[in-house]
Amino acid sequence: MTKRNTELSPEQREELLRTLKARFEKNMNRYKGLKWANVQAKLDANTEKLWSLNEMEGTGGEPDVVGHDEETGEYIFYDCSAESPKGRRSVCYDREALESRKKHKPENSAIDIADAMGIKLLTEEQYRELQKLESVDMKTSSWVQTPANIRKLGGAIFCDRRYDTVFVYHNGADSYYAARGFRGSLRV
Repeated sequence: MTKRNTELSPEQREELLRTLKARFEKNMNRYKGLKWANVQAKLDANTEKLWSLNEMEGTGGEPDVVGHDEETGEYIFYDCSAESPKGRRSVCYDREALESRKKHKPENSAIDIADAMGIKLLTEEQYRELQKLESVDMKTSSWVQTPANIRKLGGAIFCDRRYDTVFVYHNGADSYYAARGFRGSLRV
């Protein structure tokens, strides 16, 4: 397996930081008392995370800071796009589900894409936290991390928001739909 290049060019890095800063300043309702200078200092010290954020941005996730872990000092980024990221839709849940499909296989799985991007799928709890910040997935849905007992039986869970309520549903892990993708998280 060849090692992928996870270095951004100086131009890509500057463009990404400008985008992230503008989003941070525009959406200060997502976090309390955080300062961009502190976030940027953390990003400057963890440049490999910039590559993952660039992947989130490039697939339509619109990553933004949603919190700060006081114990670890890490800033927490979630995909904050209004709908499930466009560049990560029409995927089944994981590799096992992808391989189990006999016909009409999707190109990839949510777990494989997230792993390749260096991010994690949101948990149901994280998804609900995001929905408290703003209403997302009003027309789409997003796979979330599925408990092992559900996955062992062939299922996976996803969430969306309809009728001003967050719903959690189940589906076969091998299913995929044009309006279902996944949202990720990254700790920096």
